[in-house]
Amino acid sequence: MTRRMILVGHLAIVTGALAAGILLADDKGKGNQDNDANACSALPSFSDLKAALKSVAPQPKSVNGGLGFNMWGTIVNRDGIVCAVVFTGADRQSQWPGSRVISAQKANTANAFSLPGFALSTANLYTAVQPGGTLFGLQESNPVSTDAAYDGNAANYGQPNDPMVGRKIGGINVFGGGLALYNKTGTLVGGLGVSGDTSCTDHIVAWKTRHALNFDDVPAGVGASNTDNMINDLNLPPAMQSGFGHPTCDSTATTVTAGLPTNFPVGPNP
Repeated sequence: MTRRMILVGHLAIVTGALAAGILLADDKGKGNQDNDANACSALPSFSDLKAALKSVAPQPKSVNGGLGFNMWGTIVNRDGIVCAVVFTGADRQSQWPGSRVISAQKANTANAFSLPGFALSTANLYTAVQPGGTLFGLQESNPVSTDAAYDGNAANYGQPNDPMVGRKIGGINVFGGGLALYNKTGTLVGGLGVSGDTSCTDHIVAWKTRHALNFDDVPAGVGASNTDNMINDLNLPPAMQSGFGHPTCDSTATTVTAGLPTNFPVGPNP
């Protein structure tokens, strides 16, 4: 009788441990979900983001430079929670699969390193994170949540129920394609990330998409016209460089980038 009671006790302990392990495993994948139904209410919806992104990409190379490829786009809120993930192609295979998570990284980075009174694009961070730069190592500081990035059914990637939605993705990306989002009153509400082409074209498409969404009331920045535009000054002597420069990609993209503040101006729009 005593042995039987001991055996039952052992079984109870093992069963409890297994149950706890299952709960912990489940929490590991879902513990960073946000349960606030209003977490994304101040940001563009899935359909708004998809329509805006498709209105500017893909385009002939003469319009945005680069390769003319389809794109991924992601929006995060001010807390870094993913609110929407979209793509422009016929299906999720029509864009580089790796660009889905990169777009989320860019959105997270632009949000994480912009302030209510000062915006930094991911393109503005390129020079400072190079070896010897003032922010060297920044790209290692906030790793991607792989549970959020790669969880769930891949068939849902880029859909309203993309597994990243409602979760903190993390990640730092330091080339063009990520911009902070400021609403019509100039309030910083999150970030936008675009990926799927050259980094310069990603920046151009992100800029035009943000403009189409009317979330570009940027207060100040290191770029031309006091914006967060890409700075292509790495071809200048070091003493003349801004410290926030980004490499050029192709001549069309360089020309289009320089004209963004004029052709797609930031600030309160109707």
